[in-house]
Amino acid sequence: MKINGIVNSKISKALSELGHTDLIAIGDLGLPIDEEKKIDISLKMGSPSFIEVLEEVLKDFSVEKYFLASEIETVNPKQEENIKKLLKDVEVDFVTHEEFKKKLKDVKYVIRTGENTPYSNIILQSKNIF
Repeated sequence: MKINGIVNSKISKALSELGHTDLIAIGDLGLPIDEEKKIDISLKMGSPSFIEVLEEVLKDFSVEKYFLASEIETVNPKQEENIKKLLKDVEVDFVTHEEFKKKLKDVKYVIRTGENTPYSNIILQSKNIF
């Protein structure tokens, strides 16, 4: 039995399968997700939180760039601040929420959290670790 890191088998497997420039998303309860890509870990409204899941994923995943919906800047600036603290030196690309949803077609997996605040969604681009 695994004793360190992410113990959710689907998330652990997904992270190990990603290569350089591959994309994975973490989303809130309302994000539309293709059933074949969805890793649903939502338990109840607000749990687990988006930021809690992002923190754990970043312990086991290297990011070279990330995408956010531009609407987060005005509608949920606290969440944007939390994200930027975790990804300080990483390039961010802001797109409209509609463009963000279209970009989900390019991701390999989407982790659905219990987050229930608007625009708490991110697409992470995998960095080459060597």
